[in-house]
Amino acid sequence: MADVNPAVDVELQQLLPPESYDARPVNKGPRSLFGEILDWMLAPLLLLWPMSIAVTYLVAQSIANAPFDRNLENTVQAIAQQIKEVDGKTQLSLPMSARQILKADENDSIYFQVIDRFGNLIAGDKDLPLPHENDVLQIGLVTFRDARIGGEEVRVAATYIAPNKTDSNKLILVQVAETLEKRAQLANEIIKGVILPQFIILPIVVVLVWFGLTRGLAPLNALQNRIRNRTVDDTSPIEERAAPQEIMPLISSFNDVLYQLEDSVQSQKRFIADAAHQLKTPLAGLRMQAELAQRESSPAELQRSLEQIADSSTRATHLVQQLLSLARMENTSNLTEKILINLSQAAEDATKNWLNTAWEKGVDLGYESSTSTLQMYGNPVMLKELFNNLIDNAIKYTPKGGYVTVNVRHSNRPGILIVEVKDNGPGIPPEERQRVLERFYRVLGSDVEGSGLGLAIVKEIAAQHGGKLEILENVYQETPLKYGTCMRVYLPVGRA
Repeated sequence: MADVNPAVDVELQQLLPPESYDARPVNKGPRSLFGEILDWMLAPLLLLWPMSIAVTYLVAQSIANAPFDRNLENTVQAIAQQIKEVDGKTQLSLPMSARQILKADENDSIYFQVIDRFGNLIAGDKDLPLPHENDVLQIGLVTFRDARIGGEEVRVAATYIAPNKTDSNKLILVQVAETLEKRAQLANEIIKGVILPQFIILPIVVVLVWFGLTRGLAPLNALQNRIRNRTVDDTSPIEERAAPQEIMPLISSFNDVLYQLEDSVQSQKRFIADAAHQLKTPLAGLRMQAELAQRESSPAELQRSLEQIADSSTRATHLVQQLLSLARMENTSNLTEKILINLSQAAEDATKNWLNTAWEKGVDLGYESSTSTLQMYGNPVMLKELFNNLIDNAIKYTPKGGYVTVNVRHSNRPGILIVEVKDNGPGIPPEERQRVLERFYRVLGSDVEGSGLGLAIVKEIAAQHGGKLEILENVYQETPLKYGTCMRVYLPVGRA
């Protein structure tokens, strides 16, 4: 017979994720969604704004240079047209219009220079620097470069011309330079025209972003108020259609929690009602027996009444203990302290504690030891309660002369241990096996006294450890077929 049947194996895969024992809550400070969105929107904006200013400055300089460069080019060409060769000598004759062009104004200084191929100054300013060796000048093509005159930066336009077309070796260098004051003024005007409106627009953008976020997060605030104004006992689901689409999955998950909470509340109410009903019977019996004992005059009858009171109080105490155990097992915080447990030793110790009870009833109680030490991480108090309820239940339903066997072993699936308690009692019909796991349910026709809580406690403890309880047949005779009950619990080894 396989250790784990396919149906149970599928459930164990769902119940026993290996990483479940490694999960640790990570404590992080609360984050403001409003602040985080605001940061992601304003931080790029404030980062790109200086970059925008730098790019605007470069573009403004380019725009400012273009018309002035064209003016310099026209001036060079105008001067070049006035250069002539007379009697073998190169001469520059500037008309009044050309002189007006070269006249310096209040903002800029203009320099020009005409030099032959031997470096002799024909006309103009001798301080104007010559082109660098790396500068490539072509005849008739005006090129531009930056230079300095007397420590002042200038923009220079230069070209070569050949006054005597019959002799191309007689090249004349024509240069015109202009200081950069007017260019800087134009660039600054352009920058001011672009940047100044941004100082007005940027605060408006920040205010609009703030207002937009406030409006966008208003549904969250409304949802918060609706949840905060709920009464303590209100577990009705939240209306999803009233929430933004982006948080509908969150609302849906929250509603799932509310459904589970409602189920838990209803389960607790049923549990309290069932517990009250179950306690009512033994308490009423105790009261009746106490009243009968008060009226008894015979010492023998009084003694028998007292024995009945003691027996009823024992059953009531056992019921209360099981109720408390079940309530304690359902508190998941009990599992926060998991230690490494020798499960085989725990099973052996629990078996020894029930030897006297089994001997009084005439039941052969035994423990099948394993050749290896079987260890797991779990709660020792809960696992002890699991063994006690399994063994107690088996002894109660096993007739005199029967046997109960406790066994702990490895499963054929790695990481799973199996706890089995077998008996040769009356067995449990297949149609009743799921119902006996319910609280206070007992198989009809059974004359064994009990509360109907033992298996419910075992099921809860197994679930708390990520395991599962399964009820099987214990075939102890083939012909004729006779079978008792095999309570099998699957428990994961787990990790610290």
